Amino acid sequence: MPEPTRVADTHNHTGEGPLWHPDENRLYWLDIPNGELLRYDPATDEHERCYEADAIGGFTIQKDGSLLLFEDAGKVEIWRDGTTETVIEEIPEERDTRFNDVIADPEGRVFCGTMPTDDRLGSLYRLDPDGTITKVLDGLQIPNGMGFTPDRSRLYFNETEAESVYRFEYDAETGEISNRDVFVDTEDEEGSPDGMTVDADGYVWTAYWNGGCLVRYTPDGEEDRRIDFPARKVSCVTFGGEGYEDAYVTTALGPGEGEAGLREEEGDGAGALFRFSPGVAGRPEFRSDVSP
Repeated sequence: MPEPTRVADTHNHTGEGPLWHPDENRLYWLDIPNGELLRYDPATDEHERCYEADAIGGFTIQKDGSLLLFEDAGKVEIWRDGTTETVIEEIPEERDTRFNDVIADPEGRVFCGTMPTDDRLGSLYRLDPDGTITKVLDGLQIPNGMGFTPDRSRLYFNETEAESVYRFEYDAETGEISNRDVFVDTEDEEGSPDGMTVDADGYVWTAYWNGGCLVRYTPDGEEDRRIDFPARKVSCVTFGGEGYEDAYVTTALGPGEGEAGLREEEGDGAGALFRFSPGVAGRPEFRSDVSP
C-alpha cells in the first residue's frame, strides 16, 4: 500500500472532520479550537482558510451544497459562499462547551456530539430537518466518529475515553438508535478511537488519537490492516476524489508552545493533512437537509 502523502503541511492544533465536496471536487476540513474551516483543491494542490469562527467542532454538506457548521455553545449555522445563516443560536446547557464530531443520516438529520466539561460528561444530539434538536444520549466520555453500515440498519459510534467502538441499531424512518453493543474494545490499543468512516465494502476505518495510526476493521470487528502516520494524533479519515478512491486523513499538533518543538514530540507530520490510495473505495457521505 502506498505511503500516506502530506498534501497540506498545515500546523493544525486539532485538524478534524474532513469531508469531500463532490459538487466542488474539493476537500474541506477543520482546525477545531482555532475555529478554522479549510479546503484543499487536488487539481491545483493548494489549500486555503475559507471561514473562521470561535470554534467549529464538525460540519456536514447540505443537499444544496452549503455547509452546516456545528460550533461552540450549541450554535449551528449554514455557511454558503462566505455568508452565514443561524439555525440554532445556542443550546443553554451547552453554553460552556462545543460540538465535536457530527454525521448526517440518510434522511437529512444530523447526529452531533458535545464535549465533556469539568462538571459533566458529553452528550449526543439529533438535529432534525425542521431545526428541532433532541438529546439522544448523555454521560459520554467524548462522543466522536460515526458511520453507517451499507444497508443503513446500524450506526457505528466511537466513544474516545471509554476506549470503545460501539454499534447501534438505527431506524431510518424515525432516526432512533437503540441496542448498543461493543463492536471493538480498544482498551489494549495505543491511543484512543477518534474519527471514523465506513467504506463501500462495509469495513470500518478508525483513526487513533495518540496512536499514530489508522485501522481498518472487518464487519465482524477484526483488524484488517493498519496504516502508520508521522503524527501521534491521527484524528479522522474520509474518502474522496474520483470514484472515492482516495483516503484523506487529518492529524493534530496539539496544545503547547512552539510548533517546531511540538513536532519533535508529536511527529514530523503532526497537524498536517494526508492522502493515500487504500486500494478500496469509499462512499459519498449522506447530506443534511436542515432549514433555519
